[in-house]
Amino acid sequence: RLGLKPLAEAPQRAEPLLAPVCGSSRYGLALLSCYGFFVAYALRVNLSVAMVDMLNTNVTGNASPSHCPQHASPARPRHNHTASLYDWDSETQGWILGSFFYGYILTQIPGGYLARKYGAKWLLGLGILGTVLFTLLTPLAADLGAGYLIAVRVLEGIGEGVTFPAMHAMWASWAPPLERSRLVTISYTGAQLGTVVALPLSGEICFYLDWTYVFYIFGAVGLLWFILWVFLVSSSPSTHRRISAQEKLYITSSLKTLSTQTRLSPSSDHIPWLSICRSLPLWAIVVAHFSYNWTFYTLLTLLPTYMSDILGFSIQQGGAVCPVPFCGRAGTNVSSELCGVISLVFESPGMIGPAVFLVATGYTGCNYVLAIVFLTVSSSLGGLTASGFNINHLDIAPSYAGILLGITNSFATIPGMVGPVIARALTRYNTMEEWQTVFFISAGINVFGATFYTIFGKGEVQPWAVKKERSHGH
Repeated sequence: RLGLKPLAEAPQRAEPLLAPVCGSSRYGLALLSCYGFFVAYALRVNLSVAMVDMLNTNVTGNASPSHCPQHASPARPRHNHTASLYDWDSETQGWILGSFFYGYILTQIPGGYLARKYGAKWLLGLGILGTVLFTLLTPLAADLGAGYLIAVRVLEGIGEGVTFPAMHAMWASWAPPLERSRLVTISYTGAQLGTVVALPLSGEICFYLDWTYVFYIFGAVGLLWFILWVFLVSSSPSTHRRISAQEKLYITSSLKTLSTQTRLSPSSDHIPWLSICRSLPLWAIVVAHFSYNWTFYTLLTLLPTYMSDILGFSIQQGGAVCPVPFCGRAGTNVSSELCGVISLVFESPGMIGPAVFLVATGYTGCNYVLAIVFLTVSSSLGGLTASGFNINHLDIAPSYAGILLGITNSFATIPGMVGPVIARALTRYNTMEEWQTVFFISAGINVFGATFYTIFGKGEVQPWAVKKERSHGH
């Protein structure tokens, strides 16, 4: 009996002792990737604020007064007028704001595949570095013409398109199942923080310096991140030079246990593209991701314009007020801690709630306090949505999480490509009725996405993501 006892107990010890959190490499990766997504989103949204200060308001089409009375604003420093101004109409502005996503969509699926095949560290690092370098070239491109600026923004999108697929692929190798939600949440919270910080800071930079410094300052912050990323990060625990033996054992053993229990298909196997394309739970994520991003990108790219043209805020005031809705979104993103158990529960309130309050925003008139409250509630409820579909990729197929995110993010990039163009085409005269139409469109898409995901979404590993056992006769 004594000889058999260890053998009987061995299967029960599949889960190793937890490795400490403080000073760990996996949480160091979470914090540094949070910084990376901060940079990525700061570079994505800063043009939305800078655009307000880049336009020549003395030109017909850019000089229309705001729908509501202007708010009192401090006098602008004289040196604010040293940067160039441009005569872009509303249609050109829409194309410039949406051009980033035309590049962004190109590298979604290739990003997931390349990260899985060659490792995520360099793919993600070089992707964001490329965005940083083209951001630094933005003022020069704008001086050369709108076409050059659009080209630069497309190239920025190409670089940044690999970030989410690469990060998902990295967490597939780094995140123990018990800590997956927490680590992914920390990592992707950087996207919300980048939005929250970049919007007001861009407004202050435009006010005290000029709009060109928006791109120079955030570009420098991005260069610092790349240096830290190169020296402190590895694609997997097995290649990390400073990870403790205890933490490496904890991560690799827990992932191996998960793979054994669910018979996950290993990353070296062929990719079941046909099964992936036929997977209804995956299409549920696609629809939810598309719907979420339609509202998110509409606010992300056009909220500063709405604050200026409708509510009468100056660029400094608008920059200070715009991040308030995204602060709420960042706060509710922590709910993804629970997604491993009730991920589908959050999706309906996370998409229908924002639709209701977004429509209500269009009927607040010039009551800017109520408008900001409604936008904040809408955005905060939208943060619940991330708890559903973002980590659902890891739920239904952990081995292919990077590729799945590349697929869903490709479809979810379409709103960023067409949303600003459609919205600016619908708001040529900046009337409240035109913006109500924009909000109604976003709300309708949200309600459809919530309904589809609630019906067809799943939270368990799908059969095509499970390793197939070969029969003895074959």
